[in-house]
Amino acid sequence: MTAPLVIVFGRTGQVGSELARAVLPAGMRLVSVARDEVDLTAPPSAIAAPLDRHAGEAASVVVVNAAAYTAVDRAESEPDVCHAVNCDGAAGIAEICAARNFPLVHLSTDYVFDGRKPGPYGEDDRVGPESVYGRTKLAGEEAVRRLCPAHVVVRTSWVYSPFGTNFVKTMLRLSRERPELGIVDDQHGCPTAAGDIAAAIVAIASQIAAGKTDGFGTFHYCGEGVCTWFELAQAVFAAAAPHGHPVPRLRPITTSEYPTPARRPANSVLDCSKIREVYNIDARPWQTAVGACVDELLGAKGGV
Repeated sequence: MTAPLVIVFGRTGQVGSELARAVLPAGMRLVSVARDEVDLTAPPSAIAAPLDRHAGEAASVVVVNAAAYTAVDRAESEPDVCHAVNCDGAAGIAEICAARNFPLVHLSTDYVFDGRKPGPYGEDDRVGPESVYGRTKLAGEEAVRRLCPAHVVVRTSWVYSPFGTNFVKTMLRLSRERPELGIVDDQHGCPTAAGDIAAAIVAIASQIAAGKTDGFGTFHYCGEGVCTWFELAQAVFAAAAPHGHPVPRLRPITTSEYPTPARRPANSVLDCSKIREVYNIDARPWQTAVGACVDELLGAKGGV
């Protein structure tokens, strides 16, 4: 078996940044396509050149699309730009991968659901996005399925990491500015470390490269356990306190008290049993992963 080359679109995002430092199996190589190498809103032919340049003479290639327009609220006023990246860009990558017989791992989101289901969402549950971001990500999923048969769509939720902009980093920053924070306590989800997503992608790519043919389709992957944003904030500051970081008063509020341009799903809980059964991939408890992220941000990096 030839060790695979993993080619990543979306190098500067949270998952792309974690993939760049992920632990790889022996022999596996990973390269990222830089933003200045490719315009995902361009025709597929423009995507093909950098992909082929990185693929070179590799006998086994798995492509990861971790690139996305993720400014959820701004997307409401920039629907065309959001669609160009999340749908057209995904379609272009899928088309090129299919033409070269490169399996494609494509990242998606809990926002494809309306959030009204009382229990965890399974992969086959009815979708119903209620934001521009959610609709464009769903359109991207559909394009990948239509254009590239050898695909793995991975939906995840509430992503955070030491990189980019996310809830954990925002909490640590705001706590230096305000003595009290009002945090939404009526939305439920599964916080997911981008590093754990990266590890799951590496595991998927390794198994596909080893000849696994029954693992294509749509999967859910997120941190183990469920919480609200308020409970997540509590965990962030419980982990931050030993570092001497300011701990503000936390006040639970409702979604209606914190209006945003884009509607968030009230329930973002995902059922991850399928990826466990098909790929033998489990996730850490979200509390453990959040603590590790806070320790890295406030320890090794000296604060946020």
